[in-house]
Amino acid sequence: MSTSLEFLIESLRRLPGVGPKSAQRMAFHLLQHDREGAAQLSRALYQAVDTVHHCIKCNTFSDIEICDLCADPERDHTLLCVVETPADQLMVEQTLTWRGLYFVLMGRLSPLDGIGPRDLHLEKLVTRATDEVVGEVVLATNFTNEGEATAHYISEMLKARGLKVSRLARGVPVGGELEYVDAGTIARAMLDRRST
Repeated sequence: MSTSLEFLIESLRRLPGVGPKSAQRMAFHLLQHDREGAAQLSRALYQAVDTVHHCIKCNTFSDIEICDLCADPERDHTLLCVVETPADQLMVEQTLTWRGLYFVLMGRLSPLDGIGPRDLHLEKLVTRATDEVVGEVVLATNFTNEGEATAHYISEMLKARGLKVSRLARGVPVGGELEYVDAGTIARAMLDRRST
């Protein structure tokens, strides 16, 4: 196999969820059936790596210093939602229910993977949350062990600075039938119940 083809396959393997066979199929497809697509992908990757950086306020990906959401005067600047990734931010934004701002951690605490508090831009979060404008921080980290540990750590850190901190609610999914929902989710929904 050519050195260039091997390099392409190894490069594709760096993507999450892509194993050796998938990477090989992608490389063969691009070179055999879609060279124009391969060239476009190459240009897009080069441009993104060259121009996409972190927003100086919320830490999400942006090609300008302050992203459009942070610069939007219509957003509620007293509310700050903390999420793990830009993909999580996008999902919250797609609900059309959140009109506050965001802070993207770009990860979560994971001692087994060597990711500690210093790796999550927490000093930047503290600066943002204590700017005399933010009144409430909503922790919307994932409900995994790492996400829960991250939320707890951030909550304690921000509460110590006198900030109001809340956690994203969890429970039975919309359209879910109790019979098919796991016991842990039902138990959490019972504990987090609210009056109607």
